[in-house]
Amino acid sequence: MTTISQTAGRNLRPSSSSGFLSALAHSVSVLFNRLERRSAVKTLNELDDRALRDIGITRSQIEDAVYGQFKAELSRYL
Repeated sequence: MTTISQTAGRNLRPSSSSGFLSALAHSVSVLFNRLERRSAVKTLNELDDRALRDIGITRSQIEDAVYGQFKAELSRYL
């Protein structure tokens, strides 16, 4: 009886507004992350081949490096 009387007045489901705000915050975070990565790809594409070679990547590896899908030989430079 004690357990029932203590939990009877509480709402056991989380409020829908907190779920909505959490989903909204996650969506905004994903959007800003995507915009930041696109900006990084654009900036790296503007570099000449010598500058890219100095940081250890080739032009074909830019997107892999920015999006975290780099190959094993690239990982030693990043």
